[in-house]
Amino acid sequence: MQTNRAKRVMIFSGAGLSAESGLRTFRDSGGLWEEYDIMEVCSTKGFERDRQKVLDFYDKRRMQLANVSPNAAHAMIATLKAKYTENIAVITQNVDDLLERAGCANVLHLHGFLPEIYCEKCGYTTNIGYTGIQGHICKKCHAYTMRHNIVMFGEYAPNYAMLDSELLALREAQGLFVCIGTSGEVLNVAQFTQYASKSILNNLESSFIDKYFDICLIEHATSAAHKIQMLVSEFLES
Repeated sequence: MQTNRAKRVMIFSGAGLSAESGLRTFRDSGGLWEEYDIMEVCSTKGFERDRQKVLDFYDKRRMQLANVSPNAAHAMIATLKAKYTENIAVITQNVDDLLERAGCANVLHLHGFLPEIYCEKCGYTTNIGYTGIQGHICKKCHAYTMRHNIVMFGEYAPNYAMLDSELLALREAQGLFVCIGTSGEVLNVAQFTQYASKSILNNLESSFIDKYFDICLIEHATSAAHKIQMLVSEFLES
């Protein structure tokens, strides 16, 4: 069946998408993330107080990322994006590269990208994969001012402007909003449903945001993957 090119789908994901791959969610246990105080390693104030501690923290996250693999939900999103390239926007709050490793193209990372570091002096960005940051200098200005390419608390997130643009495109197309693995505490995903004619939520547990969505799949992202794939395909091909 032919796909209607005017139709639009936004697939928006959070930590729950990667949890089954072995990456702990940001808010797993009372302000601690991998046994670190979140505000010490994820805020501008923490960075100012102890730069090395923060750089070491993201080095460990990078090395951890090397030891996990994409799961069935990542693969499902990659498959949909490949099949309906012009119709689907893939946006994530996650900083891991599991969507890319599953084969998904053109992923918009709202909060940065863990394999990358950038120069605080000139802004040059480079991908160091899963290695540590120590010893890396800026290839453009040769300064020793490289840091993690992650948006911390207290910093502006430049890709939010692109999110706003995609939401407007979704509203214009009367599209489908698919939300996977996020509580809505960081970004108000319940409000995003107002931009869509239909909406799907997939979370492991029920929460206050369920009532804003047309379809709620309360289960693991991997078990919901084939259902989401079917619903998105039906929407685009109807």
